[in-house]
Amino acid sequence: MATADVTVMGAGVFGLSIAWACVQRGAVVQVIDPAGVAAGASGGIVGALAPHVPEQWNAKKAFQRDSLLASADFWAGVTAAGGLPTGYVRSGRVQPLADAAAVALAEARAQGAAALWLGQADWRVVAAEADGWTPHSPTGLMVQDTLSALLHPRQATHALAAAVTALGGRIVAEGTPQGAVVWATGVAGLVAMTDRHTRSVGAGVKGQAATLRHGAAGLPQLFVDGLHIVPHLDGTVAIGSTTERDYDDPAATDAQLDALIARARDAVPALRDAPVAERWAGARPRSRSRAPMIGPHPFQLGAFVANGGFKIGFGMAPGVALVMVDLILDGVDRIPDDFRPVVSL
Repeated sequence: MATADVTVMGAGVFGLSIAWACVQRGAVVQVIDPAGVAAGASGGIVGALAPHVPEQWNAKKAFQRDSLLASADFWAGVTAAGGLPTGYVRSGRVQPLADAAAVALAEARAQGAAALWLGQADWRVVAAEADGWTPHSPTGLMVQDTLSALLHPRQATHALAAAVTALGGRIVAEGTPQGAVVWATGVAGLVAMTDRHTRSVGAGVKGQAATLRHGAAGLPQLFVDGLHIVPHLDGTVAIGSTTERDYDDPAATDAQLDALIARARDAVPALRDAPVAERWAGARPRSRSRAPMIGPHPFQLGAFVANGGFKIGFGMAPGVALVMVDLILDGVDRIPDDFRPVVSL
């Protein structure tokens, strides 16, 4: 058995994306995760790949833009290698505008997008459509952006695993770390770093979500009063999610999810009678800085860390994989300062 050039600890989206980038560059890769592929937050169901608003621009927003723009090719390559669907489609997003102030702000952001999104996506104000899918807008106007995309997180993570193994990588429940070691262990990893530090490095934040059985594939995702409504390609619509810092059972669903489902039914006429297909809950890893934490591991000399994806992990994964493979295999450091682990220490 070949000795690994790279060992990735954790089979979630960050770990497997980095593993995928490494095997494409010819590295011998093993991924170790006792719980298996997509066992944590990456086994979720929402998958809204939505950009930050095009204003108050910074390196984090630029990194996310570039990662979102790279996503179509990234996920197409994953499916081509491993043969499994990811559910990826760049079908945009619409959001209702509540009042004249919201319209004015949206129009200003449209100008920002024209300058900041490199001519590859639009943010514009459009008239709301009475089509059963588009939610009611008090102003009759909506924001429509064409940078937003969606995928099915659980499907995409398993597709990554298939792609890694198709190129010779190994995914195992147990093993000895060898070569360059990348710790991408989600909430458990944040807890372990906190235990070695003098204050919290990050923690899990619980989210509850659901899918409804309704065919709306190809329609834009919706963002209504903080609620993501995501039409997957498999004939379901995902609703999510809650944000719970305090919880007893990360996998339990309750009345908070019932309330989200009710809000979605009220917002979208087409969903009013759609049956619930799945209820899901899990803890997502959020770093202290709220940005992804990537780079040299702060407590393990010679190792690396990739953690803190929280709600934007899937959108950031192509970009994270690209800068991490350069760092791990070539020693080339292009990590934005805001993402360095020291920011969360």
